[in-house]
Amino acid sequence: MATGQRDYYEVLGVERSADAQELKRAYRKLAMEYHPDRNGSEDAAEKFKEINQAYEVLSDDQKRGAYDRFGHAGVDGTGGPGGFDGFSHFDGFGDIFETFFGGGSRGGRRRRGPARGADLRYNMRLTFEEAVFGAEKEIEFQRQERCATCAGKGAEPGTELATCPECNGAGEIRRSQQSIFGQFVNVTACARCSGEGRIVPNPCEECRGTGRTRQTRKIAVKVPAGVDDGAQIRISNEGEAGARGGEQGNLYVVLNIAEHERFQRVEDHIVLELPINVAQAALGAELNVPTLDGEVEMEIPAGTQSGEDFVLRGKGVPHLRGTGRGDMVIRVTVVVPESLTDDQRGLLEQLAQTMGTPTLPKRNRGFFERIRDAMAG
Repeated sequence: MATGQRDYYEVLGVERSADAQELKRAYRKLAMEYHPDRNGSEDAAEKFKEINQAYEVLSDDQKRGAYDRFGHAGVDGTGGPGGFDGFSHFDGFGDIFETFFGGGSRGGRRRRGPARGADLRYNMRLTFEEAVFGAEKEIEFQRQERCATCAGKGAEPGTELATCPECNGAGEIRRSQQSIFGQFVNVTACARCSGEGRIVPNPCEECRGTGRTRQTRKIAVKVPAGVDDGAQIRISNEGEAGARGGEQGNLYVVLNIAEHERFQRVEDHIVLELPINVAQAALGAELNVPTLDGEVEMEIPAGTQSGEDFVLRGKGVPHLRGTGRGDMVIRVTVVVPESLTDDQRGLLEQLAQTMGTPTLPKRNRGFFERIRDAMAG
């Protein structure tokens, strides 16, 4: 395991045998707790990033298998945000032995080839409705792009790179030393050419010899219907340009979804608390109820109890990976008035004289409670 990196199972607080549902429950709970918009602590953003990285690996069967076998070294080269390039900084087994023991292959150290560009992260804010029904949004960000003047070579147009006179193009400096164990060779990267083996006698004025310039980029991002808070959209080859002509990294768009003033989301289901008065609960009523698709007429049967649930099938969030939609759960709350007029008080007193003391009903386990208990379990 890489120094300073915590075990991903420990980050999510689950056992190594945890299934997909356990991972998802743990991730949702921690993501809600440490989301920077909800948690004002100094380390909230870093913990939120760590939680997302852990879930990204463990929720993918292939990445999880590699992580279980090799730890962080098995997944650091998968292109995740903030990850490392694994063992890509070695040019094969020759360089591994060379790095630890000196010496090296007979042909000398190979020059470093093109390096993949860094991945970028963009935080996108969405409304509740945009997350439910999908949207297309334009984003603007800055990134390192290949210099258009020198085509990424770093040299002024019309000039060429030259062999490094310090290392004669080898990209390394070898020094022999004598010890009590015999002679050994210490190999270090050439400081003048940074291991490239070549130097830029006439640096490009536009990029100052780096081969890359910082540019502003605008792209349209299509957000699919049904995305949830903390989800990531990977856009390939929209990250930073690689050094020495290497391929571009990826752009990761992290979705932050605003809460709705009336609706609460539980996975792909929508929960609405509907207040009614005592008369409506006792006598029944027909009410216009807001849904994601607009108002619908709903009948409240006579004798409805506070906390009772009614389900509107197919009125929830579209399934992200599949067809159909979740359901909408309407939880009825009977509101007792805090103040009464004289006429209202008189009518209620007459009603109270005609009614006996009610017995306590059995606890109603509605749809929302079953969902909540399942998530907590």
